[in-house]
Amino acid sequence: MWGHYKMNMIYILQKVLRALLTLILVVTFIFIVLRVTGDPVVTMLPDDTDPEIIEQMRIAWGLDKPIWIQYLNYWGGILNGELGNSFLDGRPAVDKIVERIPETLRLTLTSFFVMLLIGIPAGVFSAINRNSWIDRTIMTLSVSGFSLPNFFLGILLIIVFSIWLRWLPSSGSERDWSLVMPVITLATAGAGVIARFIRSSMLEVLGKQYVRAAIARGMPKYQVVCQVVLPNAAIPVITIVGFMIGTLIGGSIVTETIFSWPGVGRLLISSVTARDLAVVQTGIMMVAFTMILANLIVDFAYFIIDPRVRLGAKKGDN
Repeated sequence: MWGHYKMNMIYILQKVLRALLTLILVVTFIFIVLRVTGDPVVTMLPDDTDPEIIEQMRIAWGLDKPIWIQYLNYWGGILNGELGNSFLDGRPAVDKIVERIPETLRLTLTSFFVMLLIGIPAGVFSAINRNSWIDRTIMTLSVSGFSLPNFFLGILLIIVFSIWLRWLPSSGSERDWSLVMPVITLATAGAGVIARFIRSSMLEVLGKQYVRAAIARGMPKYQVVCQVVLPNAAIPVITIVGFMIGTLIGGSIVTETIFSWPGVGRLLISSVTARDLAVVQTGIMMVAFTMILANLIVDFAYFIIDPRVRLGAKKGDN
């Protein structure tokens, strides 16, 4: 009993340590890249700025120090809860990010639920009607959905529904219908991936002996699907759902820019353009943390739901 508990704790600890290491590597990479690609002070100020003013700005923002000292100071600030101030307006970078989070959550969470509401039923119907015209139609739409880049689909929707038909607003988040096109843009690819994954997982379960036995006992088809097939087919889908959460967060950056959605993604793009290091670093760190946390939760959920994972942990197969 103690040995099994110990193995489980080791498995969980390894996942947490890998998540922390990934976050450290992401922050380090972004920190270095943003500093070796050019002087942010020179980028922000006009070309005819006096060199003495440029040097004073470097000193004020700590950019006159060697990069390794800047790196240590940055981690010291993180540990103290201070992630720096915006170079543009002097506000704390965290405040600028946090005030944009509600709009990003509104977009990504809505897209996530739409993705599931479309992808799961589509995959189920496709598997139940294997090799029929329904199956072929759903799979064709699924492939088309995740093959279209976000920026192309978003621009196409704007052309059709905003410019030609004038049904929906092309930008902003003030109107009631402003959410429709960004959600379609963000959820389409994920719905296609989930539909194909659900179909594949269900077809694998439908071929199992216990499913055939349930059918042979006279259990109605809908009960077989809902009570036997879906619960077993859903276990592998947890992994792809965790992956899609990360895809949604990454895709929201492009989508928010296309539709001028006032979220974190749009702020990051504008901050990168302005070389606002503190905001870029803080924003990317928060995005990376969210993606890593989502995948960590999926790992734990998979560990709890699937006995095979716990068995693997017990055997030391991590």
